[in-house]
Amino acid sequence: MTPRTTEHRPQMSVEDFEELERRAPETVWLEFINGKVVVKPMPDGNHSEIVAWLQRLCMQHCPDMWLHAERGLQTERYRKGRARADGVLVPRGALKGHGEWSETGAVLMAVEVTSWDADTARRDRVDKPDGYAAAGIPVYLLIDRDDCSVTVFTHPEGGRYRQQVNKPFGSTVEIPAPVNLALDTEPLKEFVD
Repeated sequence: MTPRTTEHRPQMSVEDFEELERRAPETVWLEFINGKVVVKPMPDGNHSEIVAWLQRLCMQHCPDMWLHAERGLQTERYRKGRARADGVLVPRGALKGHGEWSETGAVLMAVEVTSWDADTARRDRVDKPDGYAAAGIPVYLLIDRDDCSVTVFTHPEGGRYRQQVNKPFGSTVEIPAPVNLALDTEPLKEFVD
């Protein structure tokens, strides 16, 4: 009987990932989550409309903050991950001078809107909350089109969000400090496919 051997595969470094991402075609968005390269799906029209709706609300209620769409962030412990958030709320001017992958010190809230791909359940509901919490982002807002709900994750500690509130589309969702926004989610019902 031949002994079983396991093949050792070296883990990709952040630097190698960033080089790969720079060389990828413009139509492909890559993320580096939990040491794995992930292809982020391109947003459909409803996805884009939801992000635009949230940008408008943030401008109205938080005029000194901007919600930037599709922003690259250094996430996870020791900033070893790279996630492209659907939205990133920061004080106006906080991203000035940043490269493609921003540190998260100024980020007040990360936003994800679920996509219609097979990996969205793991990526948006498990991996990204953990990565954003480990990076110290105070609030993670998940707009989940699969179950028509909004989840607000808060109080990052030890690589996890310690509190989360989930409400169905149509509810008012309180997004606590440092955002301080009462979000009426009734308009999200029109984006359900």
